[in-house]
Amino acid sequence: MENISTQEFNINNISFRPAAKPIVVICIDGSADEYLDVTAAHNRLPNLSKMSRVGYRGMVRGALPSFTNVNNSSIVTGVTPAVHGISGNFFYDAAKDQEVMMNSSEYLRAETILATAANAGRKVAVVTAKEKLRDILSYKLNGIAFSAEKANQAEESTHGIANAEAVVGYPTPAIYSLEASLFVLRAGTALIQQGKADFLYLSLTDYMQHTYAPEAEESLAFYEEMDKEIGKMLDLGAVIGATADHGMNAKIKADGSPNVLFVEDMLEAQFGAGFRVICPITDPYVKHHGALGSYVVVHIDDKTRINEVKNWLSLQAGITEVHDKQSAVALLEQPEDRIGDLVVLSARDVVVGRRPKDHDISALDGTLRSHGGRYEEMVPMIISHPLNQTYKLKASGDPRNFDIFDFTVNGTN
Repeated sequence: MENISTQEFNINNISFRPAAKPIVVICIDGSADEYLDVTAAHNRLPNLSKMSRVGYRGMVRGALPSFTNVNNSSIVTGVTPAVHGISGNFFYDAAKDQEVMMNSSEYLRAETILATAANAGRKVAVVTAKEKLRDILSYKLNGIAFSAEKANQAEESTHGIANAEAVVGYPTPAIYSLEASLFVLRAGTALIQQGKADFLYLSLTDYMQHTYAPEAEESLAFYEEMDKEIGKMLDLGAVIGATADHGMNAKIKADGSPNVLFVEDMLEAQFGAGFRVICPITDPYVKHHGALGSYVVVHIDDKTRINEVKNWLSLQAGITEVHDKQSAVALLEQPEDRIGDLVVLSARDVVVGRRPKDHDISALDGTLRSHGGRYEEMVPMIISHPLNQTYKLKASGDPRNFDIFDFTVNGTN
């Protein structure tokens, strides 16, 4: 690949000095570390295993809530939710008195690394599995941005690319399939091969992790195929950084049934009416989790009762943390105006919801596996090339998953 820009650029208090090589950052959606460990133990992860040996592999802390929109926004901006403003996939807009999706760039309060890289002369491409992320991730981007879900609808004028299926060499996949994530990786390879991109962000979908445990053959086969696609990009000379937006855990009782606390019902039974529980995991793709995660936000009509409610919730089995607005801002790095009066996190094997009628889990393909809380916060980070001394030192501190662009671009040269 010729004429790759090495112009330095600065964004959100981070300076980037890119090498004249294709740079690829991959978000392996929902990839708890055990998915990598188990697949590697079966000798079905040769490329990522080599990256781990030759380059770097460690555990890093993601952003809370451990949901897709929040963490993808952090990854492409390099900052916390308090700065970029995306506090979930879904929130209650008190000013408009509406519960709304937070999947539009109008909610983003920070500039992106991607748009800035493009302005510095890099050929930038964003490929996501889910269409819901495309608008946020392509904010102000002069480059390519399309989703696997709607690849057949991409147009030059709006997506920076036409005939995406022909470019990638595969048809638009079903979103609830392993093919959705593989299409994203195949697109990355094709865009590098054809000289269309040299600075890429590839964001996968967690359908497989929601559906299958790490040791399931379906999961092993998926990670093996994913590893093959990553190997193709390595063969093209790419510097690759991979992390996850969140982990994944089974949220079930001993008998295998869903382990759910319906918080709005619980509060009304104890205190009466006057509560609105928001499930920020809610998005257009609830088939595999029923809008049930391990993090909910509570809005309370009577503000004088906030502390009383907080103390009561803190004592309930299955609830591990309850934060008021002040501690949610200080400790969970949340934007103050986009959270409720209380934030509730649940145990590793528990999800929190609103009321039974608000959640349809009849469509689950397997057992209930989900995320959102503290137990899905720690995720892997793998870099294909050895880290320099400065970044080895940073890695021994408290690196975050949203440091991935910094580590991949600056830590390897």
